[in-house]
Amino acid sequence: QVQLVESGGGLEQAGGSLRLSCVASGRTFSSLAMGWFRQAPGKEREVVAAISRSGGIYYADSVKGRFTISRDNDKNTGYLQMKSLKPEDTAVYYCAAGVILRDVEMTNSRAYDRWGQGTQVTVSS
Repeated sequence: QVQLVESGGGLEQAGGSLRLSCVASGRTFSSLAMGWFRQAPGKEREVVAAISRSGGIYYADSVKGRFTISRDNDKNTGYLQMKSLKPEDTAVYYCAAGVILRDVEMTNSRAYDRWGQGTQVTVSS
């Protein structure tokens, strides 16, 4: 069973950068799609970015050009590089993994069956 552990969140000023990491236990990470989701207080969880097993990538419009998702299968680790942070990026960020056969399903949180505990990102103005 794959377990996910996020790290890298924190407090950053607007315009700053943070890099989130998601380390997966187990040997099947390379066979899984990975996504980053976030949930702000009072709002629904939303997809931020996702990357398929084959390297297909999706970004939410709100983060395009500012965030970069990547993965290192040799290290069983996924990353979310966040630049030009805005106060509206403040949220708890979750990484997720799942056996997703079609890239179009990467944006659906219900397609993922493994979730990390979440890491808080706070961006001050």
